[in-house]
Amino acid sequence: MSQSHALSDDQVAGELRKMTAFIRQEALEKAREIELKADEEFAIEKSKLVRQETAAIDSLYEKKFKQAAMSQQITRSTLSNRTRLRVLSARQELLDELFQQARDKISGIAAKDAKKYESVLQGLILEGLYALNEENVAIRVRQKDSEAAKKAIEGATKEFKDKVGRDVTVEIDESEPLPEGSAGGVVIVGGNGKIEISNTFEERLRLLEIDGLPAVRETLFGKNVNRKFYD
Repeated sequence: MSQSHALSDDQVAGELRKMTAFIRQEALEKAREIELKADEEFAIEKSKLVRQETAAIDSLYEKKFKQAAMSQQITRSTLSNRTRLRVLSARQELLDELFQQARDKISGIAAKDAKKYESVLQGLILEGLYALNEENVAIRVRQKDSEAAKKAIEGATKEFKDKVGRDVTVEIDESEPLPEGSAGGVVIVGGNGKIEISNTFEERLRLLEIDGLPAVRETLFGKNVNRKFYD
């Protein structure tokens, strides 16, 4: 009876084959499951790395862009300042040249037209007399202008009396004449030598430069030049 239940060698081999096939199938399915899981995790990790690298590249690009923009702004500002300084320098040179021409021109008034110079001296002296409003006044002129100054004094004192109604004595201070290199004009001294009014040509031109410079700039360079370039 025991022999009837015994498995033959072929049957044993067949069972082993079935068992081996089952184990192999289980192993293949498990391997496939592991592979799918690994692929999924790889895809997740890859996506994470890509996002990180993309963010790093974006950050680097933004930083480089800001640096380039800043560098460009600095370059523009530098060029703008250089241009502005060149324009200012050129304009100042032109203004200096114009005023120097004015100085040269006034320096020759006395030599070219003595009568006109005498009239100018009279006006400058009279202006000082009105400002001081004193009885005794001294003036300083160049030594070579003494004769013209004397005639100018006569006209100025006469006009002063006509306008103010009283006499004024004006003397030439020969102890301290104006430099011979001066362009001309007069210094009026009052207050017992303590008050001086400079009506020399150089001083009047200097005041003209200060007062008239904005108008000269506007005439030469345009209406908005003072605000744009000189503020």
